Amino acid sequence: MNKPVLPVTYEQLDHWIESLQPALLDEGFSAVAGILRGGAPLALMVSHAVGLPVAFLRYERATREVTWDSSLPMPVPGSKILLCEDIAGRGFTLVDCIAFLERHGLVVRTLTGAFDELSRTKPDFSLDARGYFALFPWERQAHTARYRDDWTASEAGRRAPMADDHDYATYAIDLDGILLPDVPSARYDADLEAALNERDLLLPFETLPGIDLQHTRAIVTGRPEMDRARTQAWLDRHGFGHLELVMRAAGLHDHTPAGAAAHKAAAVLCCGVTHFIESDPVQAILISQQAPLLRVIWWDAIAHSGTLVGASAWR
Repeated sequence: MNKPVLPVTYEQLDHWIESLQPALLDEGFSAVAGILRGGAPLALMVSHAVGLPVAFLRYERATREVTWDSSLPMPVPGSKILLCEDIAGRGFTLVDCIAFLERHGLVVRTLTGAFDELSRTKPDFSLDARGYFALFPWERQAHTARYRDDWTASEAGRRAPMADDHDYATYAIDLDGILLPDVPSARYDADLEAALNERDLLLPFETLPGIDLQHTRAIVTGRPEMDRARTQAWLDRHGFGHLELVMRAAGLHDHTPAGAAAHKAAAVLCCGVTHFIESDPVQAILISQQAPLLRVIWWDAIAHSGTLVGASAWR
């Protein structure tokens, strides 16, 4: 995947479909159909926006077989239907589903979350993602290395079908406030060397966030790169040395909350994970703004509780 990622959130899709409401009403559709699974969220959004009954199609990529997968009967011939899919890609999903509906006498218009320069067909309603890799909330796991490896093997016929989406959940974690207590910033200001020595002697928390470290890809910390040796020594001493350690390059990002959050957001996206656990609530908000499809969890080590954070700019 060499193209830059274009994250598309549920909120953006909801606002976009709401903006299409007058045009969709003017079309006089009798129903909306979503191609399972990526087209289903969009079909439901359209259904709520314009009051249409919603149905679903199932597509088998290996055989290119299309089936009407709904308790609703197929509309009568001559009816106009809106067909929804997440991406108009280079494959045959959309064109095969259009052909299936047209063979049953339906007039078909299409809506997709995005199209790009490789799309086999251009939808009637779509977001322009040419030059980008559009990533939707229901496929955030596609950013992980394991998912890409399994997808490549599956496409080549070398492996059984893909695992369930949740099986690809992969974590990165903050360090201070997650694995060990934070040293108050005032102590660093008063005597930096004493504060660093104090930090080196700290023991890990007895209670850590309830995640399996087997599925933890990296530790992403706001500590500067110059602290790597002593940080790695602490991790090795306490059994965390197997995790990749990503530290802040002081020349790129400063030590302020905004600078640390920018470093962490960029680093976590490069790590290709689905979840990030952060100890500072302000940084959690800033990271969520910069990586909108990342599951950002603010972990309160004192209360032993996590809060899923989502943030959008308020204009």
